[in-house]
Amino acid sequence: MPKHDLGSVLAGRLTLSQAAMAYEDGGFDIIAGRSGSGRLADIAPSRLQILGDDLASVAGTYDRVVLDLGAGVERTVRHLTKNVEACIVVSTDEPTSLTDAYAFIKVTRLENPNLDIRIVVNMANSTHEGERTYNTLKKACEGFLKFSPPLLGVIRRDTKVREAIRSQNSLLMRFPNAEAAADVEAVCSKLMAPTAPR
Repeated sequence: MPKHDLGSVLAGRLTLSQAAMAYEDGGFDIIAGRSGSGRLADIAPSRLQILGDDLASVAGTYDRVVLDLGAGVERTVRHLTKNVEACIVVSTDEPTSLTDAYAFIKVTRLENPNLDIRIVVNMANSTHEGERTYNTLKKACEGFLKFSPPLLGVIRRDTKVREAIRSQNSLLMRFPNAEAAADVEAVCSKLMAPTAPR
């Protein structure tokens, strides 16, 4: 239950730095989103620019910054991904998810053709099925965009994820031996590899 969240920043009550809270168990800081709020999607262009500038300034004080943005190609998502070094597109095998992922990749490639875009398939019934979902998306990208985004990893469907969410705990802390936890760690290991963008 965070004391502060992004809603306070958007309302002008706090800066991003003031909204950041230390998560001691994980060794990182977090700025919580505001569940159920559409304010970020409706933010005025001038305020979005300020938010982006503030984010760039705050990012300079960290080794790495991860933005967890919603699906789609809305102005807010496009603006906040404009200056990132790498973009991880998370998809499931649901047709709407694949369509959203492809649309995002298409628009992002038009705006930033050199951006490092990688794919994670989430909630796959097996690693093999996750790879098949990835290949569906990759073929669309190759056929229409002449681009092959690499597969960063597959995260298998795991009931432990739901249990961790219900208990408001990190999957890796509550169920470190779960299949999905191992998959998340594998994705993180690839991202932290020396050849990964910084």
